[in-house]
Amino acid sequence: MHEMSHEVEVDPRIWDLRPDFVVSVVRARQLENGPSDSSSTSLFRRAEERAREALKGAEPAAQPHVAAWREAYRAFGARAQRTPSSAEALVRRVVSGEGLPPINRLVDLYNALSVEFLIPVGGEDLSRIVGPSRLTIAAGAEPFDTLRSGEPIVEQPAAGEVVWLDDAGVTCRRWNWRQCVRTRLTEPSTEALFVLERLEPFPLPVLEEATEALVTRLSELCPAAEVETWTIGPSGHELPDWSASGF
Repeated sequence: MHEMSHEVEVDPRIWDLRPDFVVSVVRARQLENGPSDSSSTSLFRRAEERAREALKGAEPAAQPHVAAWREAYRAFGARAQRTPSSAEALVRRVVSGEGLPPINRLVDLYNALSVEFLIPVGGEDLSRIVGPSRLTIAAGAEPFDTLRSGEPIVEQPAAGEVVWLDDAGVTCRRWNWRQCVRTRLTEPSTEALFVLERLEPFPLPVLEEATEALVTRLSELCPAAEVETWTIGPSGHELPDWSASGF
């Protein structure tokens, strides 16, 4: 059993909303980030090819586990077509020919993984997270720092909205739709927290495969990286049948 170096909590009300929700958590330190490069290009190419093979010309929402996120969004009042899950938004770019946006090596890595497996994957700079990370239901007054027309602005989520937050405010709105500015991974980032989110009918063994792929690619990108993983399921506790690669 690993020793958690960062606490991640899931509000029991999330499982009232979606009893099938499971999140795989990857925590990494001693990372070396940098601008997008040839490694990003290679990851993007692989991810886009796999996504096209999986879709076979169909819309992303035709995939049952992508459609499941639309249902989850509607359940807390979000307009899923207007504000899709992060996975659907990225895959739409691939389908449209727009392609994945190069940002930096770590963000490119997890965006490519999201497209390759068609699941939401998020990453945050752990050094900028204040207190534990929590997936919960918003009261509606929590601050969310973002940009509008390139200018900083503070918004609030809707009451009842599913959000990730820490002690300083919302870090991601509408479950996995949009990340705040404060905790984004940037080129100087050396510590990261990644979450891979699953709803049925996405198979748990494939979630494990995606998690292992993330760990492997982090090690390839940053050979000195130290990584730990754990998985939180409907009981609110780590799933006992998953092994962890600890520090």
